[in-house]
Amino acid sequence: MRTVFFMIYLGIYMAVSLVFSIKYKYLGAKGKKIEQDAYLDKVSVRWGRDMVKVMGCDVEVIGLDHIPDENVLYVSNHGGNIDIPLCLGYLPKLKGFVAKIELKKAPIISSWMKRLGCLFLDRSSIRQSMEMILQGIEMLKNGQTLLVFPEGTRSKSNVVGEFKKGSLQLAVKSGVPVVPLTIENSYKTFEENKRICPAKIKITVHKPIYMDSLSPEEKKNLAEMVRKVIIGNE
Repeated sequence: MRTVFFMIYLGIYMAVSLVFSIKYKYLGAKGKKIEQDAYLDKVSVRWGRDMVKVMGCDVEVIGLDHIPDENVLYVSNHGGNIDIPLCLGYLPKLKGFVAKIELKKAPIISSWMKRLGCLFLDRSSIRQSMEMILQGIEMLKNGQTLLVFPEGTRSKSNVVGEFKKGSLQLAVKSGVPVVPLTIENSYKTFEENKRICPAKIKITVHKPIYMDSLSPEEKKNLAEMVRKVIIGNE
């Protein structure tokens, strides 16, 4: 029953977001970039928290004081689909994220993803993947905060898979700090039982890793370094 209610709620929310879109476009047409960004942040945070709330989840976040004032690259494990709403709703700063290219064609939601600065990855094309990384590097250099899941897909558990090194090049090449995140039990909201279920979720924000403090060898092995932090081995 909760799953049906969630799908109905999501559909209604997408329809209502069309009204939010009107205000967003209006602010842009008036040249009010600061107000427009603030409104986008408000809408995305509200959406993230509402999605988590309607699932019946209890969320604990620790370590928010570790997040520096500058823009960052959030790097997280990826247990379930709820990870995106969690990060949008409970972590500060406007943040785009890397998503599969199929979502670029999704009605309504793709428009908001593009506004957030999401990057769409086509895993079947090495060239497109490289272009996406270069685009992400420029976005980070220009002050955008991004979120990546280096496992590349949901683990559907609390087990953290191997990290793909390419995504961490976003930090190495742009010079922005990496903020590792550990998300626990997000898979319990859907992936564990294939239906929407309440869960107690914990997000741990670890201390930032600054690129200028790393040796060339450490930068080369950054993916594994961050993974060890996330699984608690560092």
